[in-house]
Amino acid sequence: MLSGWSTAGKLACPCCMEDTKVFTLKHGGKTTWFDCHRRFLPMDHEFRRNTSAFMKNRTDYDEPPATLSGEKIWERVKNFPKVTESPLLKLPGYGVEYNWTKQTIFWELLYWKHNLLRHNLDVMHIEKNFFDNLFHTIMDDKNRTKDNLKARMDLQEYCRRRELELRQENNRMVKPKAIYSFKMDDKRKIGDWVRNLRMPDGYASNLSNCVEMKEGKLMYMKSHDCHIFIESLLPIAFSALPERIWKPITEISLLFKDLCSNTLREENLVLMESNIHLIINKPAKCFPCGFFNVMEHLPVHLIREARLGGPVQCRWMYPFERTIGKCKRTVKQKSKIEGSICEAYLVKETSHFCSYYFEHHVPCLRNSPNRHDEGDNDPLAPPISIFNQPGRSFKKYQKINWTGMEKKSATTHVLLNCPEVQQFYE
Repeated sequence: MLSGWSTAGKLACPCCMEDTKVFTLKHGGKTTWFDCHRRFLPMDHEFRRNTSAFMKNRTDYDEPPATLSGEKIWERVKNFPKVTESPLLKLPGYGVEYNWTKQTIFWELLYWKHNLLRHNLDVMHIEKNFFDNLFHTIMDDKNRTKDNLKARMDLQEYCRRRELELRQENNRMVKPKAIYSFKMDDKRKIGDWVRNLRMPDGYASNLSNCVEMKEGKLMYMKSHDCHIFIESLLPIAFSALPERIWKPITEISLLFKDLCSNTLREENLVLMESNIHLIINKPAKCFPCGFFNVMEHLPVHLIREARLGGPVQCRWMYPFERTIGKCKRTVKQKSKIEGSICEAYLVKETSHFCSYYFEHHVPCLRNSPNRHDEGDNDPLAPPISIFNQPGRSFKKYQKINWTGMEKKSATTHVLLNCPEVQQFYE
């Protein structure tokens, strides 16, 4: 991270720092954030005194971790070396007392120690990794699920869930089917539903290309595909789950959808910040300990960062990833990558600048038509603008008869979106 804090290991969270309850699973051997979020709840909340749904025989009345000011953090890092002064070496106490790897160059700015937000949690990757863990665990993907044999052994070690404990049958250990995972028939129904989805142009990629019907799973989903799925499709796709599993998943979906809105209101953020602590705790009552890595923890801090840094569209990685992808596609000579990117960028900028001197009828990037415009103007097309949009039809189409409600909805849409009708509103 540019802040100088490493996001690996037990101290991966740059907000909680060393004040965390992270532990290593006995059988899985991985770091888990299971049952680390009850401390964010109000002191009188029932979850704090629950000894069976979370870590067995344990209550939690600890205070949430304190947020350190810039002056206090500066006192910690002022003696650390800068990257520009010495090579990057592991500092004494790294991974135990702190996760600082360097003194970032931003501390040379006079206002940096007074800045309230000195790092940026990337919502794009948090959302994608959260979705991957959740989706593949519920779809019971044997290669990517967090609910494996070691997870069940850890579940027996730390939790009180007899229905999920391993059983011995015919001299071998058997993993009982969890209530939060689908069977093969259900997975194929979801895959068939995703394959037949039709969404507005430019809203998402063609998700049908990600469906693998034989094993009932979705593969090769990009970050934006996960963004669309977790915010819009997840509650519908998983509606067959029991209500006590489906409700927390739906709340997580709505949380990310509200957080990624173009407009954030202060009063809504205050309400979201109070709700996120409860929403994050609910999956801990259902899923195994190995499910909770740092990506299931970081959403606790996203609302506060939205209040300080504004809408996530100004801070997430989508525009940078797209730009980097465009630059990589311009590389022609792999032995000289930087030169190829610079040359392609200069050619694009030069041609774009010269296009301002072309006549209007000369085709160029500035006046390129819509990708759905086939270029033919139909003289018999109706003069009303909403019925005369450039485009092309699907290869497969069929005639249908509208119901009364569908006809009324279409009429309302035309009246509300047709400029020629605006003059009659008054």
